[in-house]
Amino acid sequence: MARKQKSKGSRAGKIARRTFLVGSLAVAGGVAFGVWRYKTPYGNPLAEGLKEGEAALTPFVKIDADGVTIITPRAEMGQGIHSTLAALVAEELDMAWDDIRVIHGPPAKAYLNQAVLEEGLPYAAIDISDAAERMRVIAKGAGKFLAMQITGGSSSIPDGFMKMRLAGAAARGALIEAAAQRLGVPANVLVTQEGAVVTRDGTRIAYTDLAMEAAQVDLRKKPKLKPQSEWRYLGKSMPRLDMASKSTGTAQFSIDVRLPDMLFASVKMGPHILYPIKSYDASKAETMPGVKQIVKIPDGVAVLATNTWNAMQAAKTIRVDYEPPSYPLTTDGQFDALAQSFAGDSDSENRNDGDVDTALSKGNIIEREYKVPYLAHATMEPMNATALLKNGRLDVWAGNQLPTQIVKEAKAITKLSVENIHVHTTLMGGGFGRRAEMDYIKQAIHIAKAVEGTPVKLTYSRENDTQYDAYRPLAMARFRAKLDGDKLVALDSQFAAPSILSSQFGRIGLSMPGPDATIVQSTWDQPYDFANFRVRGHRPPVMMPIGSWRSVGASQNAFFLESMIDEMAHEAGVDPLEFRLSQITHEPSRKVLEKVAEMSGWGGELLPDRARGVAFCLSFGVPTAEVIEVLQTDDGIKIDKAFAAVDVGTALDPRNIEAQVFGAMNFGLAAAMTGEITISNGYVEQSNFHDYDSLRMYQAPSVKVAILENGEKVRGIGEPGTPPAAPALANAVFALTGKRIRDLPLRNHVKFI
Repeated sequence: MARKQKSKGSRAGKIARRTFLVGSLAVAGGVAFGVWRYKTPYGNPLAEGLKEGEAALTPFVKIDADGVTIITPRAEMGQGIHSTLAALVAEELDMAWDDIRVIHGPPAKAYLNQAVLEEGLPYAAIDISDAAERMRVIAKGAGKFLAMQITGGSSSIPDGFMKMRLAGAAARGALIEAAAQRLGVPANVLVTQEGAVVTRDGTRIAYTDLAMEAAQVDLRKKPKLKPQSEWRYLGKSMPRLDMASKSTGTAQFSIDVRLPDMLFASVKMGPHILYPIKSYDASKAETMPGVKQIVKIPDGVAVLATNTWNAMQAAKTIRVDYEPPSYPLTTDGQFDALAQSFAGDSDSENRNDGDVDTALSKGNIIEREYKVPYLAHATMEPMNATALLKNGRLDVWAGNQLPTQIVKEAKAITKLSVENIHVHTTLMGGGFGRRAEMDYIKQAIHIAKAVEGTPVKLTYSRENDTQYDAYRPLAMARFRAKLDGDKLVALDSQFAAPSILSSQFGRIGLSMPGPDATIVQSTWDQPYDFANFRVRGHRPPVMMPIGSWRSVGASQNAFFLESMIDEMAHEAGVDPLEFRLSQITHEPSRKVLEKVAEMSGWGGELLPDRARGVAFCLSFGVPTAEVIEVLQTDDGIKIDKAFAAVDVGTALDPRNIEAQVFGAMNFGLAAAMTGEITISNGYVEQSNFHDYDSLRMYQAPSVKVAILENGEKVRGIGEPGTPPAAPALANAVFALTGKRIRDLPLRNHVKFI
């Protein structure tokens, strides 16, 4: 999409743009120091509590006698973000890759995420007009006001791309200036190399030797960044910094935390999520082996024991009396609530091109309905947290995606000052949005408060993890469409789902004014050029607790829209890939479709027992096209091959991007094939991997990924690989069997091996 001509704009608009330049390049997150430091709204959280011989040059760079540590503001949950964020700093700081150390940043407003709000704006990611760019400036300002240190929304790279590079460049500049002052030479005669400042005669002064002097330097010019042509690490596949520790089992996840005299906890909650128990009988649990104490917490009962197994077994014996829920008690009843919402006013109407009503007033009108169920996150590492409240200090160890919110919750529970609350973010065995929730962490803090002075580790059983989740919402879509030859000339799209943002924000005490963008995410902003195209979102009441699930609303909406477009292609008698290409105007999006066609051999002859399906989705700014090839065997359908092409604008670490697309695609295929949370009598029926299955290794396809760089901006990649997987698989099943499946999971209609 071409950039629109700039308008003169108002004085307020000019001020906003100037504020953006200062905020994003120099101030946001406190990425520099000296005169820049005084302008940052939140300061350097590393400056307090430094030990002798330590210097914190920026919130992202700390140097001591042992070397340089890069502090990353985002959580590492397997996506490799620590390595890429560290590379952004190390590139500008001129560090040797093998000398880099990296840790999670502590909870601090300086580590705010300013990019996470952009996905909810009423402008498509590929719209780079002045109006859209101004709105993104406003979103960044709102992000600074909220100061949320959150990992999610594939925002870590867009948020950190300039911020982390500037942190490295600023630290490098200060080290050079410190060396110049020490040597009495101009700074411009010095260079940096592999963790040292180097003079013209080859003398090397290590960063560790200069750090204390560098910390006192006032850098009066904006740090200069390296041109892309001089990058050593960025743009290349670098070894993951956590590879050795994870391969040897020495990496520390929150489930690995052990403290002296620790007790282990499990919880018993009522069968209806969000509805607390009224009373309980723990008489049997109290007599079971290893049980030390029973503690009532706001939403349940906790058992404290000498090990996790004893605690879990005792918790199972507790009998509870509970409040009945007010929401519909069955899956069908909840789908009825969604269907009823279509009759009411829409929550949003982000796109209304042409005259849809007139176009659909006569002729052959095609109507379709699709739906998807609730989905659990089902991370491999179940929810767990360790807490210790002692001598007026609270420590919490937990894998989490929102550490600043943990501080707020802990303050409300313990009444301690923020300075006395310490959150230790560990590595985590998957997050996918689940670890942005506070339930398990708040429970651990309540338990620690009840047994003050004793450390407690709370671990959810797999049953708790499955049945007390913040699920991806169940959702429905209704379409009315009209073809004119080989063109889709009119499409009226309506989507209904409970509000993720209302549910999620409500749990942390925030309101969500205005429409919920997740209901129509990756629908109205797709680069399809239909003459008459309307998209409306409908919001039924929130029933079960729902939350962000990998790719959020795009995960179900891509299935809806791309399945419908595939249907229209077949109705028109046109190749599904050519049908899409003929109506997509955005060149990077066209190129990913063309690339995936080339990779998969699309259009080539297949044996009768094989078929392919294609799907496209632009989510989080990343055009993504996928082709799934399926094979009919005597035992069922096998997902045999998978191909994906993505465009991230600038590929900072190709191998890591490939791994993320690989994993995201398999995540989406597993959900499409088997994923389903159902409700009976008001409670979740599934409980463990035997009835909430995932993709097994023998079921996983061979995967090929192509990475393109034609996009307008650098983008994140944690989520975009997921949305096209479900429709590509469903479209392949149709091509193989002739069955057009309009509700998930697919295994309810066809057999997979």
